[in-house]
Amino acid sequence: MNHKWKYQPPTPETKEAAKALATEVGISPILGLLLLRRGITTARDASRFFHPQLSDLYDPFLIKDMDAAVKRLNNAMARKQKIMVCGDYDVDGCTAVTLVYKFLHDIYPNVDYFIPDRQEDGYGISLKSIDRAYTLGVKVIIILDCGIKAIEEIAYAKDKGIDFIICDHHVPDAVLPPAYAILDPKRKDETYPYSDLSGCGIGFKLMQAFAQDNGIEFNKLVPLLELCAVSIAADIVPIRGENRILAYHGLKRLNTNPSTGMQAIISICGLEDKEITMNDVIFRMGPRINASGRIRDGRETIELLIENDLKTAIEKANTINTYNEARKDIDKQMTEEANRIVDNMKDLDKHRSIVVYNESWHKGVIGIVASRLTELYYRPTVVMAIDEAGIVTGSARSVAGFDIYSAIESCRDLLENFGGHTYAVGLSLKEENIKEFSRRFEQYVEAHITEEQTVPTLDIDAKIDFRDITKRFFHELKPFAPFGPGNPKPLFCTCNVYDYGTSKVVGRGQEHIKLELVDNKSNNIMSGIAFGLSSHVRYIKTKRAFNICYYIEENTYKQGDVQLQIEDIKPMKKEEE
Repeated sequence: MNHKWKYQPPTPETKEAAKALATEVGISPILGLLLLRRGITTARDASRFFHPQLSDLYDPFLIKDMDAAVKRLNNAMARKQKIMVCGDYDVDGCTAVTLVYKFLHDIYPNVDYFIPDRQEDGYGISLKSIDRAYTLGVKVIIILDCGIKAIEEIAYAKDKGIDFIICDHHVPDAVLPPAYAILDPKRKDETYPYSDLSGCGIGFKLMQAFAQDNGIEFNKLVPLLELCAVSIAADIVPIRGENRILAYHGLKRLNTNPSTGMQAIISICGLEDKEITMNDVIFRMGPRINASGRIRDGRETIELLIENDLKTAIEKANTINTYNEARKDIDKQMTEEANRIVDNMKDLDKHRSIVVYNESWHKGVIGIVASRLTELYYRPTVVMAIDEAGIVTGSARSVAGFDIYSAIESCRDLLENFGGHTYAVGLSLKEENIKEFSRRFEQYVEAHITEEQTVPTLDIDAKIDFRDITKRFFHELKPFAPFGPGNPKPLFCTCNVYDYGTSKVVGRGQEHIKLELVDNKSNNIMSGIAFGLSSHVRYIKTKRAFNICYYIEENTYKQGDVQLQIEDIKPMKKEEE
């Protein structure tokens, strides 16, 4: 893929400010510039950024309806009423349900959990699941990571004497469901200082408020922070503000004292002997936690996450791992089929969006396929399949900067349901509306997407030389983690570099390059890996200069040494040489 490199050189004033801040904090001026680019301008703010404190979490009662939610829980427990904790079948939903269920069940035994079956129940709360809860004598349902649009279902539950506490983070419609309490920082009337919590994060705030109201020590909540970290990573929410605090301490927990269930997942991912990062959660732990809900039953994930016996937990983790392997096979096949459909699209180069549909596809994997197509073709993408009831289910993914939620919302008259975020949306519609939906969606994208949003862009934080990359520099860089939206991993650029003479292609298909490079500013030899960039090797071997942009990583085989993870390579232009 041909990336555009975007770099804004600092002004002389910015350079001076970065130098002054760096001196005060005790870090490299380059990293002082990185702090400024993240809106951090004082040593105090830098200290809070590098050392997130749980004491800086906001008062949960600042969230609208929190007092009503806690009051209803207290009332339910006083009257010995049955409480049910429900949620979505993805990572965010499953971690949220686990967190709330674990905390409440230790205090109050009359609480149960429910994860809908993707095939039988569909997304969120259904009339069928409400009937099931009513039969079980449930009086309060805490619904996590969904529910904000379930107006009909919650009205139905209310008529049956069941109160709902909604803990959601998706964008609501103008009319809210008739729930007892609605905790959603995306509410238009919400004044809470932070709006980007994950579904699990909302569940944590509810438990924080409940603990606060009932004189339970905050320390009792700390073991649950691992679940927040996993949800934040997997749901790709911004890692700043409260999310940074929760992610930082959640990762710390995963690395030092994980729960039995998480320990089992860490084991099957082969992560026991390394420091777990957000990337490990996104690409290794998250897919396995997700696999159960995608392929079988999300309740198996909850059973694993609440398990206290390590042997049993490892058995359950191995079962979920087999689901993940099956998911990979389905994913691969569907992606290949989707690619063929896209390649055969008439006038593909004129389309600003991609909409593909196949009635035989597994709806549990359409989100993954949509993400892969978005990465490959760099266009807002919708992938659809059909369920047993004859309703088409779709998953939409976007490119950087384009609000796909608004694009889907513009077609709402054609939809049965939809919900999501700026970059990811779930939807359902009747099969006969697919053609018109595709036309209208393309029309909206074409009218609203900018030229810049159609080209994959690499945002470079700083131009540096190899002499800048010291062990001290890497040590000072590490506290910038955890990385994610809102705090991306710093991307560096070095110009005018050369092959040391030892670079070579590697990988089963000879698709990667293992590099040893030098620049003209020092004698430092930098090692690096360029995944999927072997097409550049011929130019590299001409001994001509080129530019690279890269992340700085720790060498996993030589502890303490650094290596470059090279994202792109560009030959030097004649005027640069």
